Amino acid sequence: MRLSCDQATARMIADVIVETFDPATTAAAAFEERPDTSGWNNGPWIIEVYFGSAPDETNVRTLVAAVAGDAAARAAVFGEVRERDWVAASLEGLAPVRAGRFLIHGAHGRRAVKANDLAIEIEAALAFGTGHHGSTRGCLLMLESVARRRRPAAILDIGTGSGILAIAAAKLFKQPIRAGDIDFVSVRTATANAKRNSVAGFVRPVVAKGAAHPLLLKGAPYDLVLANILARPLRDLAPQIARLTAPRADIILSGLLVRDVPGVISAYRAQGMTLSRRLEIDGWVTLLVQRHGGEVKALER
Repeated sequence: MRLSCDQATARMIADVIVETFDPATTAAAAFEERPDTSGWNNGPWIIEVYFGSAPDETNVRTLVAAVAGDAAARAAVFGEVRERDWVAASLEGLAPVRAGRFLIHGAHGRRAVKANDLAIEIEAALAFGTGHHGSTRGCLLMLESVARRRRPAAILDIGTGSGILAIAAAKLFKQPIRAGDIDFVSVRTATANAKRNSVAGFVRPVVAKGAAHPLLLKGAPYDLVLANILARPLRDLAPQIARLTAPRADIILSGLLVRDVPGVISAYRAQGMTLSRRLEIDGWVTLLVQRHGGEVKALER
């Protein structure tokens, strides 16, 4: 599927496709059609989605319409391409992404790394997390803000995906990070990415539903929990996260659309936690909740 639109729409459609379809058979990429050398990114953007088999066009158009409107859904063009390594093709076009001190890049983007960067090389393949998604960037920025005021002694990453957040925490704090994911492929990918980034001694992911694994339970109580998944599992995990965290713990939650936020906040307030900060990037919201929080800071975009 191919669609020409504005930058925000292209990114929103790509995000929803990634969240909705099996990453083992579907890849999405959003990019500027004619790059603007001035750096203002005012040129038209393209969203391309590659499916391993013929998709249900009606269902895909309905999904696009829900995000970008009926006009965008009608403008989407479907076709067939010759056999290719579509995962590699989608990753090749991804430029390095900066989130505070972190620079997330593929092997093709190593030249962009500067001396003081906390560089993370990610080849996501079949696991979620290249750093381009608004929820991942939000978590990285929130993680950096936590590091400016404290040094957590015990850290847990739930739903680690490609391992990007666990790797970022390991590079930032230079200490073991306990991580898990319900998907075996994600755990394997995260393990490989940890080795690629020279933090395999700090990050050893395990297959786990939430934090239900002996190694993850053993690490409690946690001072910092990272969970970049989806709204429903975040709500369901609220009691478990509450039991595993220490007083004054920071919990970074993401993978949320704006409409999801009230329900997630309510679930964590019911566990005695308070919203401390909220960050929105490309329509995706990242929350920082704490055992003892102050007033909610202004919405940041």
